[in-house]
Amino acid sequence: MKWGVVFSSTGFPDPDAAVALAQAAEEAGFESLWAPEHVVMAKAPDATPYRGMPDGKMDRLARRGGIPDPLTWLAFVASATSCIKLGTNVLIVPEHQPVVLAKTAATLDHLSRGRLILGIGVGELPEEYSAVGMEFRNRGKRMDEYIDAMRVLWRDDIASFRGEHVEFDQMECRPWPVKRAIPLHIGGNSDAAIRRAALKGDGYFPFVFPGEDIKVVLPRLVQRVKAEAAAAGRDPEALEFTSGGARTVEEARWYASVGIDRIGVAVRASGIAEMRDEVRRFGDEVIANTTDL
Repeated sequence: MKWGVVFSSTGFPDPDAAVALAQAAEEAGFESLWAPEHVVMAKAPDATPYRGMPDGKMDRLARRGGIPDPLTWLAFVASATSCIKLGTNVLIVPEHQPVVLAKTAATLDHLSRGRLILGIGVGELPEEYSAVGMEFRNRGKRMDEYIDAMRVLWRDDIASFRGEHVEFDQMECRPWPVKRAIPLHIGGNSDAAIRRAALKGDGYFPFVFPGEDIKVVLPRLVQRVKAEAAAAGRDPEALEFTSGGARTVEEARWYASVGIDRIGVAVRASGIAEMRDEVRRFGDEVIANTTDL
């Protein structure tokens, strides 16, 4: 079993704490750090509810100092670490210009020697789309096209792409990712997200929202993605599945039994000293005893 620290950037947004968390996690045996994205938070009384929290508000996510840009935060801690992987969960791709995003992601992957994993999604907050000047209603179609366009820029020395929403001809976009590709893990639980993960993803984040029974919903989502991948002629076992919800060895065994490859946990401590102790103990008591799952 692989273990990652989720909400790493929002839990430790300040420079000293960010570096301390990244180094402590690497030393404790965590495989990865994961940073979420929301460019802005809508504060109007009638704003669209944020379904990731029971109260529909994003305040708890940002309570320690906002929501740092994930790629910038990950680049900052990359320079202070050597092997821990750097992930987004999730980057809201249709809020970005895809050629610029491809360049930024490739640069981070290049500088970190191939450690970047992009967890990506379409998001569901129209106010955020409006604030960045991007169309909300066609975000799914643009997401699919942007994935293809970014992969072409990473893969080809001289890249060309012609789509409905993005087009370029004979362009070089360097530096390239170390492996000429960056893993794309699709987040969401809608039919479209499941289809996208099965057809285009290197992995899948099966979102289980507050109030849902994870032991019912999670296996169903995993199996749906695997079945659609197999139907499309892809190897379902080549996909990597990431979920949250476990903090013990016994809980991790159940997650492994339903096909989960990586579990994300949030660090509960807020101070640096307490965080280091929590992360070290988790490594000794849980990570060290789940390597065979």
